[in-house]
Amino acid sequence: MPRLAALNSTKGLLSRRLLSSHTCTAPRKLHNVSGRSPTTALGFPKPRHLIPASPSHRRGAHTIESPSSPAVPAPYSPPTSGILSRLPKSWVPYGELIRIDKPTGTYYLFFPCLFSTLMAAPLAAPPASPLSVLGTGVLFFAGALVMRGAGCSINDLWDRSLDPHVSRTRHRPLARGAITPLQALTYTGVQLLAGLGILLQFPLPCLFYGVPSLLFVASYPLAKRVTYYPQFVLGLTFSWGAVMGFPALGVDLLSDGAALTAAALLYASNVAWTVLYDMIYAHMDIRDDAKAGIKSIALKHDAETKKVLTGLAVVQIGLLGAAGMAAGAGPAFFVGSCGGAALTLGWMIKRVNLKSVKDCWWWFVNGCWITGGAISTGLAVDYLLRYAEDDNTKGQKDNA
Repeated sequence: MPRLAALNSTKGLLSRRLLSSHTCTAPRKLHNVSGRSPTTALGFPKPRHLIPASPSHRRGAHTIESPSSPAVPAPYSPPTSGILSRLPKSWVPYGELIRIDKPTGTYYLFFPCLFSTLMAAPLAAPPASPLSVLGTGVLFFAGALVMRGAGCSINDLWDRSLDPHVSRTRHRPLARGAITPLQALTYTGVQLLAGLGILLQFPLPCLFYGVPSLLFVASYPLAKRVTYYPQFVLGLTFSWGAVMGFPALGVDLLSDGAALTAAALLYASNVAWTVLYDMIYAHMDIRDDAKAGIKSIALKHDAETKKVLTGLAVVQIGLLGAAGMAAGAGPAFFVGSCGGAALTLGWMIKRVNLKSVKDCWWWFVNGCWITGGAISTGLAVDYLLRYAEDDNTKGQKDNA
């Protein structure tokens, strides 16, 4: 029995040593194979070497962090919902190029056209009928849809070397190589011809007022490279419709001083509005823009953005009110359009979280309808009241 006990004890000791030797040599062997720095006192690799740093785990110099994207950018995936998913596969890059799935830009381009049409309608001689105003609005919306797409195409052609460096834009068709610059340029030419076709449906003076806007369309992408205020150039571009409604309804701006003053003030008001909403939009890309060398008003005035937004709102509403005075607008305009703009802009500026990409996007998309809808409603009510009053006056004269 003592010998058996001693033998069992010896076997147990030997087993423990073998087990200890086996468990300790495994990590050393892994360490020796990896060729990394010395192990810890327990024989395990240091924590930083548990996952070797390989090129696939490193952030390349061409990628830029964005608050809206993960550390490692997700690969492009074809759309599975919305209008783009219904297009033939070969058409998808062209639909993406004109942002057909993101129509907010079209609405922002259309609203100044609608504002000027409603403001100009009572100034026409005779005052434009509601049916004429509606038809003009439909043409303007078609033009906004086509020209916004052309503007996006021109922008992406200029920015095709910058877009791959920005998280939000790296999957645009030119940036990812889905279409060539020549294909995009050809497509842009087709869009511009379509826009010209729509423009020719308006009275001839509209052609002379509309064509110069292309200079601003082409220059906006360049402005992002040389100034911190490209939003101002964008405002000059997107606000052009604030002038177009007057000649579209037969109002001669060169011979009607009141109409010219109203158009100029309305245009300036819309420039302020464009800078305001695009400053919020620019906050979505503020980190990417800083690293890619793209300038924006959001970068220049990041610390005092809400003060700048408040100043822009005051300027916008003041110019809008002055435009209404020049056009002879009534109380419905000042209460509905000016008062509505003041309330909606004040609400947006107070509530928007500029550090949240999703919040900035929500206010950019919905602020279009909230503020634009308020201004349009006030102008429409004012127009209808003045049209009805003018119709009654004509009826009284005819009876007399």
